[in-house]
Amino acid sequence: MLEKVLAISGKPGLYKLVARGNQHLVVESLDSQKKRMPAFATDKIISLADIAMYTDDEEVALKKVLKAILDKEDGKECSINPKKASAKELQDYFTSVLPTWDRDRVHDSDIKKLLQWYNIIVSNGIDFSEDLKEDEEENA
Repeated sequence: MLEKVLAISGKPGLYKLVARGNQHLVVESLDSQKKRMPAFATDKIISLADIAMYTDDEEVALKKVLKAILDKEDGKECSINPKKASAKELQDYFTSVLPTWDRDRVHDSDIKKLLQWYNIIVSNGIDFSEDLKEDEEENA
């Protein structure tokens, strides 16, 4: 499911892939407006399934980090407000989710964005557990 959830550089929030055109993608915002619009290759579009977080050892897929947050929050939105939390609060929270995160390469703004994305995903009822099951099957 995360393959169809997109982040578009320069545009806030997340978008769901609706259709593919000849020269563009049709996306729908995952906010309350559900606005549809075209997204072009020049917009620098990335699927959440292709994003990873840096740790001291390796890169961890974003879906595993999201799953760790989901487990910590029991399926609810974040217990801290990413927009109002201090840098220390963000770092402490992220350490409880991913203890080995790379403090040199992961910035406070990255953590804030991740928590905002998590809240959008949860509020829209997007189930990414299938993505994790597919990974486990591939590794087996």
